[in-house]
Amino acid sequence: MTTMAAIPFSVLDLAPIVEGATAADALRNSLDLARAAEALDYRRFWLAEHHNMPGIASAATSVVIAHVAGGTSRIRVGSGGVMLPNHAPLVIAEQFGTLVSLYGERIDLGLGRAPGTDPLTMRALRRTLASDVDQFPADVLELQAYFEGAADQRTHAVPGIGLKVPIWLLGSSLYSAQFAGMVGLPFAFAAHFAPDLLMHALTEYRSRFRPSKHLAAPYAMICVNVIVAESDRAAQRLFSSHQQAFTQLRRGRPGKLPPPIDDMDRFWSPEERHLIGDSMRYSFVGSQRTVQAGLSEFLEQTRPNELMVNVHVFDQAARRQSLALTAEIRDALGSKAAAPADLPVHLNPV
Repeated sequence: MTTMAAIPFSVLDLAPIVEGATAADALRNSLDLARAAEALDYRRFWLAEHHNMPGIASAATSVVIAHVAGGTSRIRVGSGGVMLPNHAPLVIAEQFGTLVSLYGERIDLGLGRAPGTDPLTMRALRRTLASDVDQFPADVLELQAYFEGAADQRTHAVPGIGLKVPIWLLGSSLYSAQFAGMVGLPFAFAAHFAPDLLMHALTEYRSRFRPSKHLAAPYAMICVNVIVAESDRAAQRLFSSHQQAFTQLRRGRPGKLPPPIDDMDRFWSPEERHLIGDSMRYSFVGSQRTVQAGLSEFLEQTRPNELMVNVHVFDQAARRQSLALTAEIRDALGSKAAAPADLPVHLNPV
């Protein structure tokens, strides 16, 4: 086996609202988890935009980023992602310009083109799906223009103009991978819930990449589910909360994150077990030994520049413990020694 290049690890937080708790509890837990991740030398802490989801508290993503950035000092904080078709690009430029003005150049802006919600809520957000797919590339370029501030530009993002706000493109298909390569931006793939096109997307991104003033070479991050506990059985039990929630979402009954159970086969049907298991196959769940072996093989196959872990667990103490154990795995794989301040391939940051 060849030697695997060391990479940094980051964290995706879905700000889970667990059964018996409130959104306020979830947001306090997000800050607590971010502080733990910072102490453990994780690179980034990202939050995702979802709407009309009873179990996710990060709908107002920019506000939650401010909450987390204000309570931390070193870790990069950003969106994984902001669903750009839900917003005017000028508004996002102003929001993230404000975040950088408040918390310095450790704010990331990850952009997605999916609605992050259901059709009824899309209408409540004043958007339709018909034109948004075609509009997404133009919206990304418009957003970049607000940060760059051309001399002949009449409308300015204040704050925003002239500030360094790294833009990432996020995706679970080939579209964003191809577009990110064409415009020379970093790319993050959501393998934690949509694994099918991972390898194809990485190939498309890397083969289509064109150097830009933002990035000299491809930079790909992959997000996977990672839950580590003292034993395989304990970790699988923790994972059952995520499995239940994902099953309920597929049933059209989203809810708060439920407590773990011992026997998932009594909860879902054999068909659901197969479908959910396939959708979540990039989930590394078990003891440190089990997860380290699985991640080592996965990283060897995919060769990302960075790995993002999603720890969707009911118990907050177990989430923190999982991050701590995962950090030890990261260090054992050699990632800590090769973690520079940020993307080492930036050319002329805006």
